[in-house]
Amino acid sequence: MTGKGHEKTQHVLEWAVAELEIPGIVAEVKDTDGLWFGTAGVADLTTGARRGPGECLPIGSAAKAFTAAAILTLEAEGRLDIEDPVNRWLPGLLNAGGYDGDSITIRHLLSNTGGLFATGLAPELVAGYASRSRFAEHRFDVWTLDDLLRLTVSQPPVGQPGERFVYANGGFSIARAIIEKVTGHTYADEIERTVIRPLGLTATYVRPEGETGYRGPHPRAYSTQFYKDGVDPASVTPENWESMMEEPGLEPLDVTEFNTSWETGNLVSTTGDMIRFVNAVAGGGLLPPAQHRKMWTTVSTEGAGWLPHTRYGLGLFELDRAVTGGPTVCGVAGSYWGHMFCALGTSDGEHTIAFHTNTEAKSWDLLFKIVEAEFGITIGA
Repeated sequence: MTGKGHEKTQHVLEWAVAELEIPGIVAEVKDTDGLWFGTAGVADLTTGARRGPGECLPIGSAAKAFTAAAILTLEAEGRLDIEDPVNRWLPGLLNAGGYDGDSITIRHLLSNTGGLFATGLAPELVAGYASRSRFAEHRFDVWTLDDLLRLTVSQPPVGQPGERFVYANGGFSIARAIIEKVTGHTYADEIERTVIRPLGLTATYVRPEGETGYRGPHPRAYSTQFYKDGVDPASVTPENWESMMEEPGLEPLDVTEFNTSWETGNLVSTTGDMIRFVNAVAGGGLLPPAQHRKMWTTVSTEGAGWLPHTRYGLGLFELDRAVTGGPTVCGVAGSYWGHMFCALGTSDGEHTIAFHTNTEAKSWDLLFKIVEAEFGITIGA
């Protein structure tokens, strides 16, 4: 593709394959010089097929930003207010397990500050995929929205509303339910109406609950994200989860066909579409000014066991300039079995990169090295 000056980024892609044992990685960049596309490794370990542009990719928790954008669009239309308590729209849902639906607002849900526990580590969810044998047994299980809402309140609060940042997928399950309650439409229809069509994201879609394939070319996905034999998922915490993982060096498991209905939003996209999306939410091209400001009103993630040196807005993050000292760089990211996706750009929307690995995140080093190569910002983990 066109564009120039991305030799450092290409070197990072090759380093990721050689040093992190990532099967294959792609990166696409849009800046003032045009478009650039780079790749290293393979899309398929069996055939050796190469990766290429236009692949359909699950974006994981990057879909949180789509949910937030849909909510903020509804606010701009006068149909809700992000300061509304959850009980305004879903009365009684959070009046369980020690939660208070009159105190937790939509803003709290979208900023991960509602005091909800780390839903992604819930034993009921993790146990189904904890080991290779369990994964094989449960990889096609379907999680309905009702299932996810029950999961959200299955453990007690970890703090008071607004007290601190705790990454909680369940807040976005509630936000999804609010979208459907307010509009009377499905989540997929509202994401299409408020985000996908306005931005012309022709390759982006919400994957239906029962769908496990892709609607276009895609890489095989491989995982070693499994617990050691005998680990009780109930004993896993945000602080100790790394020590619970299986030993390195095992052959990766092909997890391409996998029902991800438990994942926030369950969106599939491409690097090109996600560049367009991040450009729009960073540069103000999607939401009215008032809602754009709300989306980028951030809280610190320090001490949360999440992506270091960041601040979190509504469904997305920015690198903390107090640490980086560089330009404002913001974006979205997601990782789970077989995939890591990230899209980052400058706040003016002029320089954006989207990249994907066909295995889960191995370390923060990859993201930090790409940020250094593309934006000249050095970050220590």
